[in-house]
Amino acid sequence: MLDIVMAGAGREEEKLATMRSRAAQTGAEIDRAVADILENVRARGLEAVEEYSLRFDKAAPREISREELKAAADRLPRPLRAALERSAEHIRAYQGRLKEEIDFGTALWEGPAGGLVGRTVRPLKKVGVYVPGGRAAYPSSVLMNAIPAKVAGVEEVVMITPPTENMNDAVLAAAWVAGVDRCIAVGGAQGVAALAYGAGFIPKVDKLVGPGNAFVAAAKRMVYGALDIDMVAGPSEVLVIADDTADPAYVAADLMSQAEHDPLASAVLLTTSGELARAVDAEMARQAAGLSRREVIEASLRDFGCAIVCGTLDDCARLADEIAPEHMEIVTRDPEAVMERIHNAGAVFLGGYTPEPLGDYMAGPDHVLPTSGTARFFSPLSVDAFVKKTSVLKYTREELARVKDEIITLAQAEHLTAHANSIQVRFSRQG
Repeated sequence: MLDIVMAGAGREEEKLATMRSRAAQTGAEIDRAVADILENVRARGLEAVEEYSLRFDKAAPREISREELKAAADRLPRPLRAALERSAEHIRAYQGRLKEEIDFGTALWEGPAGGLVGRTVRPLKKVGVYVPGGRAAYPSSVLMNAIPAKVAGVEEVVMITPPTENMNDAVLAAAWVAGVDRCIAVGGAQGVAALAYGAGFIPKVDKLVGPGNAFVAAAKRMVYGALDIDMVAGPSEVLVIADDTADPAYVAADLMSQAEHDPLASAVLLTTSGELARAVDAEMARQAAGLSRREVIEASLRDFGCAIVCGTLDDCARLADEIAPEHMEIVTRDPEAVMERIHNAGAVFLGGYTPEPLGDYMAGPDHVLPTSGTARFFSPLSVDAFVKKTSVLKYTREELARVKDEIITLAQAEHLTAHANSIQVRFSRQG
């Protein structure tokens, strides 16, 4: 079930190259179709959104009232609603702690040549949250996308989700628990376009977050610039670094917990123990027999899963940094020491009792994480993603005089005479 590869023979590079190929999720045909939808919505607004919604989702877009969200929450089984509320509590607490480190408002200080410089930090005004319908309707993602925006102080959070015949009560309840301000039944590329450009009662937003299918991912990528986006997410992935102290049953279970998302999901074990790799493989075969998404797990592991046996934990850490996974578990004698060698990971889970699903649902840190190696430069979603910064400058005439000659020199070197004139005119006469 799990391909076991010895590091150093070259096969590990083949496996990594196969994993990287998963990032190409949208082909030219999808891009052309999405570009047409975006342009049509930009030109015709709500009329075009309604046409696409009726064609693809068999229903017109509509506002979902706060009363409907509350009713969905009231219909939930009590344990599910309690779990959503506790998860929301933990997310708010974590994001609230991060918010304390953001200096909201305006800060000014004296510049090197005098004058005042600084910046203003404010929350965004309006944010959109995309929530898929169908089998990929995850209420936990509603919490993870909406709550950081609300904690950051965003004035209006607008959730959109496809107008399916029987909308998911757990998703609507999660919107209620998260404090979503408006919920609109519209989806697909047309929903993304509506939030990017505005369409009738669907407002234009400053930023759009949340996962979606290949059409939604392509649309988000194409509208970037008309608004900000969180990231273009790829298939889920987990990487486990383990030594001979790890419990193979735990490792096997955690690898499969991500493999069940999608046949394109990736699950990789880096270990110093060939014996552990073989035991994990046996545990996977045993545990998978009782799992509802066994076929998806087997396809994921067959195409994008492997165990790579390395010589040392340093070798594991170097390879893990090269992969830059979305989720990284470290299950070793001293996981903190191994973590110090890691630079690239979306989220790190330390020890045998910190499994990845803990982060998906209950610990508090966001589960919206960079995928496909983008953890080299992207960060998890958090309150930081919902604020913007504005530079502030204030000089007196005397302070400007101290640097005017250098400004004029630089402007003239760039042949920007109007720039130079803007300075010169202030000193060409008295006063």
